[in-house]
Amino acid sequence: MQNKILVIDDNQDVIKALKLLFLLNDIDCDGATTPEQGLELLNSQTYDLVIQDMNFSQDTTSGAEGKVLYQEIRAINPDLPIILLTAWADLETAVELIKDGAADYLEKPWREEKLLASVNQLLEMYRLEKAQFQQQKQSRTRTNKLNEQFNLAGLIYADPAMLSLLEVATQVAHSDAPVLITGPNGAGKEKIAEVIVANSAYSNNAFVKVNAGALPADLIEAELFGVVSGAYTGATKSRIGRFEAADGGTIFLDEIGNLPLSGQQKLLRVLQTGEYEPVGSSQTKKVNVRVLSATNADLTAAIASGVFREDLYYRLNMIELKLPALVDRPDDIIPLAEHFLQGHKRFSSGAINALKRHTWPGNVRELQNVVGRAQLLAQSELIEASDLGLKPNQTNSSANTGLSAQDIQSALQSHDGNVTHAAKSLGLSRQAMYRRMDKFGIAR
Repeated sequence: MQNKILVIDDNQDVIKALKLLFLLNDIDCDGATTPEQGLELLNSQTYDLVIQDMNFSQDTTSGAEGKVLYQEIRAINPDLPIILLTAWADLETAVELIKDGAADYLEKPWREEKLLASVNQLLEMYRLEKAQFQQQKQSRTRTNKLNEQFNLAGLIYADPAMLSLLEVATQVAHSDAPVLITGPNGAGKEKIAEVIVANSAYSNNAFVKVNAGALPADLIEAELFGVVSGAYTGATKSRIGRFEAADGGTIFLDEIGNLPLSGQQKLLRVLQTGEYEPVGSSQTKKVNVRVLSATNADLTAAIASGVFREDLYYRLNMIELKLPALVDRPDDIIPLAEHFLQGHKRFSSGAINALKRHTWPGNVRELQNVVGRAQLLAQSELIEASDLGLKPNQTNSSANTGLSAQDIQSALQSHDGNVTHAAKSLGLSRQAMYRRMDKFGIAR
């Protein structure tokens, strides 16, 4: 869609010149000769940028009229980019408005190449911001729908990647289909299993969790299927297994990729038929159990190397949920960290930047540990970056790739154009800051 600009200037020649300039550059342009006419157009049409004069009365050079107009435009659309056209006498007022949020100012007579560069840069920034706002709006709608319709078992999330995963998890929760949850250690696979159970037909029934990878090889069968008294030395009394304990409910087999082949074979039968025999018994029992499993292993590679059964893999993996590492869902980092604080203390801006930049090889589990330690070590109610104990070389170079043009502009304005200070506030090196400025067409 073609961009559209509104020029508000009492000089018709200025409006004509700018209209011609923009027409030659495929930009639609309207003109208004009074603030009142300009505001009326802004209330009735959609514009992507405004260029406004600072004075509208004859022999007036204070810029006061332009200041009033600027505030009235802001009241209509707080995010609309505004370029100020100034004479030397009202330059001080223009600079004041730049600090207040105006996008740029140009002195009359302007240089066409500079004006076009500023306009194109601001139009692109505004387009990106609108797209980002629309995406955020859609995410909020999806999040609200998810929170209203489902029990999320206290799960803390904000990242779009987690939102998408939870939508699938809650969609499949009502079925009996086995679900395999994959992802790195400490990322929260068990929590996803809890969300599935909370929204299933088995939510009020047994939920048995088993660390399959921690079961001793010689006790796997007894742990899963039970044992009768006297079945082997030390079995002094009968006890039920995990599957019988979960009958009518859900069993969660964590670290399933570490289960030895002997255990996989016995597990396959109960998944296929629902039947098993306790150790030391010839009596066949039958269970009705919803099976959820999780692993951090690459099961397809394990199948290729012969350490995991392919037939078991397909029994477990009717639905696969791939849980991203924490570093790949950066919007979750601060909400989770603040959740772990429980409102007892708060993070400084430096601590927040350090949390965002860390790579989190231990995922959510590591984050919880870091926050808990920082609470104990912080000397005040404000947790500083130094209290976190994060190693400076464990920073995430991709964590800042999501910075928008507005983030860069705001940082530069907050630090009066000092690139070094602005870069530091965003957790960027000076060179990385320049790369992003070039990417968004922000003048150095």
